[in-house]
Amino acid sequence: MPKRIMPLTNTQIDKAKPQAKETKMFDGGGLYLLITPTGGKLWYLKFRYAGKEGKLSFGTYPAISLADARQRREEAKKLIANGVDPRNVKKAQKAAQGEQSANTFEVIEE
Repeated sequence: MPKRIMPLTNTQIDKAKPQAKETKMFDGGGLYLLITPTGGKLWYLKFRYAGKEGKLSFGTYPAISLADARQRREEAKKLIANGVDPRNVKKAQKAAQGEQSANTFEVIEE
């Protein structure tokens, strides 16, 4: 029988200390928190799309809370179920933000 992963708690995340090597704390459904040797805590989602493994970053903890990371995981899984690669959606959103910031009054004024 496969090993069952227990969902993370905020207390576990807060108490997690950096190790000599990067460590992963799994929440389930492909979501995990990567703890770097310098103490950084980064959210990632590991998934399969079109038969290939992919990885999507959600940001740092505590800026992205456990609840936010879980919500983003569910949104990404819905995209995958609908035949959309969530990495492409993220790239498109970043590109749109870049265009929007380029059209601010300060930039136009110069």
